[in-house]
Amino acid sequence: MNGFILLSAGGASLFFDKTFAILKEYYPLLLQGAVTTVQIAILSTIIGFVIGLMIGVVKTIPMPQKGRTPRKLLQKFINFLLSVYIEVFRGTPMMIQAVMIFYGYSYITGRKLAPMLAAFIIVSINTGAYMAEVVRGGIESIDRGQFEGAHAIGMSHTQTMLKVILPQTVRNILPATGNEFIINLKDTSVLNVISITELFFQTKTVATTTFAAFPTYTIAAVLYLILTFTTSRLLRLVEKKMGTRGSYKLNTTRRSRLMEQETGEAKEVAV
Repeated sequence: MNGFILLSAGGASLFFDKTFAILKEYYPLLLQGAVTTVQIAILSTIIGFVIGLMIGVVKTIPMPQKGRTPRKLLQKFINFLLSVYIEVFRGTPMMIQAVMIFYGYSYITGRKLAPMLAAFIIVSINTGAYMAEVVRGGIESIDRGQFEGAHAIGMSHTQTMLKVILPQTVRNILPATGNEFIINLKDTSVLNVISITELFFQTKTVATTTFAAFPTYTIAAVLYLILTFTTSRLLRLVEKKMGTRGSYKLNTTRRSRLMEQETGEAKEVAV
């Protein structure tokens, strides 16, 4: 038993010594990979959000009710294409998408696609497919009375979306957008198949060089955890800043005071 404890203690000591040695020697490489991961995740999430926002708006445009007009047929065709895009990119792994887009472009055009450009395109259109459904759900969650009220005062569908619906939608889907960003931080690891030097690729390189896979991937796991944990806390802070709980409380108090004033005036009139 004592021998087992000594062996375990010795193994743990060897593990930590090896881990710190790898971190000391290869931290610039791992840090570079982490920076690349964050860059791809941030820009791709922003682009994907814009793609999802546009698709969500298009898919919620009211369908003309009269007959089979050219506009109605065109709108159905566009919605069909958008639905195909959403289903394909939500229904296939990002790794397969990366391989098909990166190598497929070279196969079809005969020209090589820059790996970083390919990475941004792949993650952006994948994120856009998911965000499209998030935005559509966010728009449909808004009370229909707001659409009717905006149309009643003469607003077009575009004006209603831009000035009434989308500001509320963006605020409502902020948590889902933050979750998508965190997912992208982790899913960029699949881009190593097209030789993107993100965190996982650099980790694999270090592990191959040092022949110490377990300590190296432990470092990578800690770095991913730091990135996702920090991001989730920052997003939670943003959500609190943009939260409406205080505003609703203020409005409720004001409404209560107005109701009390109206009740008091009514009692005075009755007297």
